[in-house]
Amino acid sequence: MQWRDEGLVLGGRKFGESGLILDVLTRERGRRSGLVYGGASRKKRAQYEPGNTVDLSWSGRLEEQLGRFDVAESTRQRASRLIDLPLALNAVASVCALLRGALNEGDHAGSALFDASELLLDQLDQPDVWPALYVRWELGLLAALGFGLDLDACAVSGANDGLTHVSPRTGRAVKGSEAEDYVDRLFVLPNFLTDTQAPAGPVDISQGLELTGHFIERRLFYAMNRDLPEARRRLAAKLAPRGPA
Repeated sequence: MQWRDEGLVLGGRKFGESGLILDVLTRERGRRSGLVYGGASRKKRAQYEPGNTVDLSWSGRLEEQLGRFDVAESTRQRASRLIDLPLALNAVASVCALLRGALNEGDHAGSALFDASELLLDQLDQPDVWPALYVRWELGLLAALGFGLDLDACAVSGANDGLTHVSPRTGRAVKGSEAEDYVDRLFVLPNFLTDTQAPAGPVDISQGLELTGHFIERRLFYAMNRDLPEARRRLAAKLAPRGPA
C-alpha cells in the first residue's frame, strides 16, 4: 500500500542507530507514524523539528502497521524561523504535544485540525496576535474531538448576550447575574472568545487558558488516562500576567 500527503511534524523517537519513527498530523489521514531511514542523522535532524510541514509518502504492507515514510524537503521550517522567539517556540511545543497526546494513530478526526494548526503556527511571529488565536485553537481542538463547549447561550436563562462565565461541569456558558449564588465556582469567560472585536490582554489570555486547560485535561486527557502535556503547562505559566515590579 502507498499514499502521499502533507504532514505537520509532531515529534519523533530514535530507532536504531540513525532511524527515526516520525509522528505527523496529515491533511487527509489524521495522525500517522512511519519510519524514516537516516532521519535521526545530524544532516536531516532540522527537517524533522516539531512544527515543520513536510511532503511525504507512506508505504507498507497493511494500513494499520508501521510503514515507511519517504520525506521530501520541508515546505515550511517554522522552528528555525522562530529560534529567537522562545515563547513562540513554547507554543509550537504545546500545539504538537497536545495533538500527539490527544490523537491516536490513524485518528482521522485530527484532519479537521490540520489547517487551523498551520494557521496558528504561521502566526507565531506576531506576538500581539497569536496568544488569542492559540486559545481559540484549543477550543477548536475540543470541538473537533467531540468535547466542544457551548458558548452560544446562557444555560440558565437562554439569553445569548452578556455571557460572562462557564460551568466547569457542563461546559455551558452562563450570565453571572443569573448565577450569583455560585458564580465563584465558575470559570470566567473572557470577552474575546465571544466577540472577535474584543481586546485580549494578558489577563484575558490567562483566563482563556484556564478555561480550555480544564476541559482538555478533564474531558479529553483524563478519558484517555493521560496527563496534560508538560509543554502545555509551561506555556500557560509563561503567558500568565506578571504582577507589578
